[in-house]
Amino acid sequence: AKCQCKVVPRERTNCGYPGISAAECKKIGCCFNASVPSVPWCYNPKVKKVKKVCPNDPYNRINCGYPGIKPRDCIRKGCCFRAHPAGVPWCFYHRTVEE
Repeated sequence: AKCQCKVVPRERTNCGYPGISAAECKKIGCCFNASVPSVPWCYNPKVKKVKKVCPNDPYNRINCGYPGIKPRDCIRKGCCFRAHPAGVPWCFYHRTVEE
């Protein structure tokens, strides 16, 4: 993704070898920008930031507990707990989303 290549020149970490072409650099999954002299032109992209969220759609929940699980036992397992609606898991797994 383009936004992952927006790295301040002084914070770039080298990803290629001297004289690497833009095409070769991109082929190995790196970013290429030759606009700033004396910093790496082929550099590592920013790491994707992810966060855990409890899915909003009750019908997409993936069960993380068992019938009658207590909220604190569910949370202790690292899962989401919402005691509604009926007929869907109340203790369910997080989803990971990119920020």
